[in-house]
Amino acid sequence: MSVAEDSSMLVIILDVNPVWWGQRRLRGEASLSHCLDSALVFANCYLASSRRRHLAFLACGQRDSRFLYPTRSTSGLEQDAVQESRDGRLELLSTLDDTVVREAVAMLARVEVTADMTTGSLTAGALAKALCYINRMRKQDQVHGGEMKGRIVLLAACEEAQYMNLMNVAFTAEKQDVCVDVCALGSESSLLQQVSGLTGGLYLRVPEQESLLQYLQWVFLSEPDVRRRLLLPRPSRSDARPACFCHRQLLDIAYVCSVCLSIFCTFSPICSTCETAFHLALPPSLRGRKRKKGGSLKTA
Repeated sequence: MSVAEDSSMLVIILDVNPVWWGQRRLRGEASLSHCLDSALVFANCYLASSRRRHLAFLACGQRDSRFLYPTRSTSGLEQDAVQESRDGRLELLSTLDDTVVREAVAMLARVEVTADMTTGSLTAGALAKALCYINRMRKQDQVHGGEMKGRIVLLAACEEAQYMNLMNVAFTAEKQDVCVDVCALGSESSLLQQVSGLTGGLYLRVPEQESLLQYLQWVFLSEPDVRRRLLLPRPSRSDARPACFCHRQLLDIAYVCSVCLSIFCTFSPICSTCETAFHLALPPSLRGRKRKKGGSLKTA
């Protein structure tokens, strides 16, 4: 008697920040279109490997994040479609490729490039949308008596600036048993290393973006429950130090607000996050001093 295969859900998130990719293009490095093509081939391999696998594709930028697939026009397409398109591809894979490219072009066309644009992206918002979508698909699968496994693969280009939002998303993914894999396209990110470590995922910085597809298929195509049997790159040492909310610097010793748990590198009598005023007692060396009329301090 054969055991029924559990369904799985993969959400791919691609950072399409035009400022970051434009700077890379000026230096003659890999373009956004090359990265998108590699991600689509990776998505096709994932869907073609099993009829019980489902996929969603998100893009995040500096000001927004949105679903590229599925859309309203493709939401009714069955995941087990086997019809072939004109070029010989399966209808599902052909629809996935065409829809993602069309929606990505439309998203970038609406971006207004201004002088104040930075290379930061709304990674935390995209992760939150992915978790909500996985939770909704799980509930639909439970109606039919199934159990769906969820996983997220983040193709991160820019460093996430919203530390609190990113940590909240990481703890939520850990609670929902959703693995978050991080494929860093830019510099090393200690925050994203913490996210992948908390959720039991893999973190890998791609040294050469021209070989992105090989890294995606070799490292991130396998499910978390079979990775222990594979020879994968050793995880890099994660820096678990918190980052301050004021300068985004990693700290060994910090000041923490007792109300909202915000972290700061220097003491402030008023929390800049929740605006709580702290009434602290004076140190013992200053308690006995009294101010004279001239303004000087005198020990009692």
